[in-house]
Amino acid sequence: MRVGIVCPYSLDHPGGVQSHVRDLAEELMLAGHDISVLAPADDDAPVPAYVVPAGRAVPVPYNGSIARLNFGLLSNTRVRRWLREGEFDVLHVHEPMAPGLGLLACWAADGPIVGTFHSAMIRSRAMAAAYSILQPALEKLSARIAVSEQARRTLVEHLGGDAILIPNGVMVRRFTGAEPLPGWPGQGGALGFVGRFEEPRKGFGVLLEAFTMLAPDRPGLRLLVVGRGDADEALAGLDPALRERVTMLGMVPDHEKARMLRSVDVYVAPNTGGESFGIILTEAMAAGTPVLASDIDAFTRVLEDGKAGVLFHNQDPAALATEAGRMLDDPPYRLGLAEAASATVKQYDWATVAADVAAVYETVAGPATRVSEDRRSRFGRFGL
Repeated sequence: MRVGIVCPYSLDHPGGVQSHVRDLAEELMLAGHDISVLAPADDDAPVPAYVVPAGRAVPVPYNGSIARLNFGLLSNTRVRRWLREGEFDVLHVHEPMAPGLGLLACWAADGPIVGTFHSAMIRSRAMAAAYSILQPALEKLSARIAVSEQARRTLVEHLGGDAILIPNGVMVRRFTGAEPLPGWPGQGGALGFVGRFEEPRKGFGVLLEAFTMLAPDRPGLRLLVVGRGDADEALAGLDPALRERVTMLGMVPDHEKARMLRSVDVYVAPNTGGESFGIILTEAMAAGTPVLASDIDAFTRVLEDGKAGVLFHNQDPAALATEAGRMLDDPPYRLGLAEAASATVKQYDWATVAADVAAVYETVAGPATRVSEDRRSRFGRFGL
């Protein structure tokens, strides 16, 4: 099957949606599908061969973050040309509500369109005002997918309708065989963090407060951080003695991120809100690293109410420090958590997730394609 996938965000900047689109495309190609991805990128940007650049992205505030989107007359021209030349059996648009390529593609496309909704956000006047603009495009969707219950709820509350739940995927094999970085985690223990630490909702400040509570009684404890931002600014308020125990790796490729996750005793996700799923949790779980996360709804669901990881009260550094200390002091406890997580994360393996997405494609593409009866029954109540 020939499938066109639209990613609204620039692939030059890491993010959950970008990773989802890339991994889905590669898994579908392994299964024999012909895939083309349209995404914001400069014409000379180093992107995979299956990606068609749609032009330079513009930073726009969106859903509590800065999204790098692409829109305008040039973008519209490139979208229409890509659709015309692609002759896709199915068009798959990610984040159809985001202003940019997804909306342009929905307006311009004919034939079956699948939309995947990633974001979780509270109801807002801005979204209500935008409904009349979004409605014509969304009415063209043949099927809707939500990556989490939070994303599905956002869709229902803002735009009506429903969606089938197909979660974010994780390349389990990428993380299980990764080797730790030299010298990590060390005898004193190590905590890990991945994310845009300059964004308050990622909770890095909460983690730093907890680290200052833990570190004095744990002279060997270290913190390993991967992510985009100004490291000097992020650590400016930290005692110099503690600052030496924080290693900031900056942005790293996926294989190095896998190694980083294998290099810590506990992965900490202190995010304060605005998360629909939490793909980094499943990546840490796949790496065999115990997870300690804030008890926001998305993380609570991924960690199965604390069965596959430990939850602490959101935005409470003292609670984070208490749980992290308990995990660091009890290796058998961490091992049990890692084993439970390893069993849980199998449901998110891309081999399974991509097969479910492909089944949606086959269902909306028409009777010429075949879908297994078990998957067809899953989609029946959504009219697919």
